[in-house]
Amino acid sequence: MSRTMAACVGVTISIFAQYPAVAQTAKDIAGVWTLVSNDAVRPDGSRTPAFGANPVGLLIFDPSGRYSLQLCRSDRTKFASNNRLQGTPEEYQEAVHSCNPHWGRYTVSESDKAIIFKIEHATFANWEGLEQKRAFSISGNELKYTIQAASGGGVAEVVWRRVD
Repeated sequence: MSRTMAACVGVTISIFAQYPAVAQTAKDIAGVWTLVSNDAVRPDGSRTPAFGANPVGLLIFDPSGRYSLQLCRSDRTKFASNNRLQGTPEEYQEAVHSCNPHWGRYTVSESDKAIIFKIEHATFANWEGLEQKRAFSISGNELKYTIQAASGGGVAEVVWRRVD
């Protein structure tokens, strides 16, 4: 009976070793992530892609507690003038609507399973100096978190895939 029990324990350990546990510390999220999706979630549960059908993005969590995050639509229109200082009002409006980068420091609340972004700078200047707490989970190589007060309003759900 003890051999059977040992074999079961060994099989169980080998199965669970293939699937990382839910992240508990900043060490678990440190690395480079690319965007999978960023959806606005309505109260009825329906979803709309916040940055179009094929958004692009990069999120870097450095082990020392700094982060950099960029989100953009993949189908952004280029400025006709080929000069970022000579855009039309419509081009400037689209540029602001189609990207949302911010960067600063981060911590992980182990008890809440939340990332706390301490935003130092952002293209949406209203976020500068704020802290935002985002509940998160990691499953395999995917990081998912929610933003309760997204810059576009409502709740957003963002999914990233680890690349390193």
